[in-house]
Amino acid sequence: MHLTDKFGRRISDLRISITDRCNYKCVYCRSGNDGPQFSEMDIAEYLRIARIFVELGITKVRLTGGEPLLRKGLVEMVRELGGMRTLEGRPLDIAITTNGHLLAELAQPLADAGLTRVTVSMDAVDPEHFARITRVPNGYERVLAGIRAAQRAGLHPVKVNCVLLRGFNDDQIIPFGVFAREEGAIVRFIEFMPLEEDRVWTPEIVITLDEIVRRMAAFMPLREVEHSRSETARRYRFEDGVGEIGIIAPVSQPFCGHCSRIRVTSDGKIRTCLFSVREHDLAALMLNGASDEEMIAFIQRAVDQKEERHHIGEAGFIPASRTMVHIGG
Repeated sequence: MHLTDKFGRRISDLRISITDRCNYKCVYCRSGNDGPQFSEMDIAEYLRIARIFVELGITKVRLTGGEPLLRKGLVEMVRELGGMRTLEGRPLDIAITTNGHLLAELAQPLADAGLTRVTVSMDAVDPEHFARITRVPNGYERVLAGIRAAQRAGLHPVKVNCVLLRGFNDDQIIPFGVFAREEGAIVRFIEFMPLEEDRVWTPEIVITLDEIVRRMAAFMPLREVEHSRSETARRYRFEDGVGEIGIIAPVSQPFCGHCSRIRVTSDGKIRTCLFSVREHDLAALMLNGASDEEMIAFIQRAVDQKEERHHIGEAGFIPASRTMVHIGG
């Protein structure tokens, strides 16, 4: 049995937020104030949800937040996920998206537990700029140490995600190109989406895919490489073959038609799209003693309501019902 939505898209990628707490307050994400937090479930409940989704054909599980490395029991959770098998009998592809602040200490234990890949969110490659974005002093050195620890632990390829905002950190495009070549990480630029708490998004702030490619060419031209249809990033290598970057362009070049993802928030709500204005309360169903069969039927109904596409930039666009930190990256 494989989850497929009414548009024929097969759902193979589950993203579970295991906390909406974070030790950073990045300016494009959070207001800087201590806003409301949603409840967290027990690790065992996330694992039950993951197991049921795997029975429905999920092959990739990504743990997100907030900052997932803040959760106690994370290594044990990854180990349990590592014992699950896809419908084809293969191990799950298990990934984590993290700000990297705690990664240096946890990279090897997570790799030993069965983690497949790690993505680090990092929006500048110089310490001063990094501190302004995260509102955390001395964080850059810790994140760089975490990236290097992940590489030593064999979590290849380490990906580094950078959200670009015009006039704020778009001067980091070429420095990130240098970083990709020198550190051996895949840098992925992400177009800024209207998901931040302060709701300051405008189309003018967005640095588009075409502009990134054009501006990187001042350093060294890029050559696009093949990627699968369900991948979120367009992939490029520098013309001399050293270093790879990706560009995730949901604003200027949406990839909704091949979306294979579904999300579960830290308080157990299914979100069928980042920009959903409604949620499906799986946690309440569990709390009321639902059987696995009842949960499967509920998940299938939710997937059948998956949106065809987002409507960013269109007249009448309605922002998502939660901001990114409360959805899960």
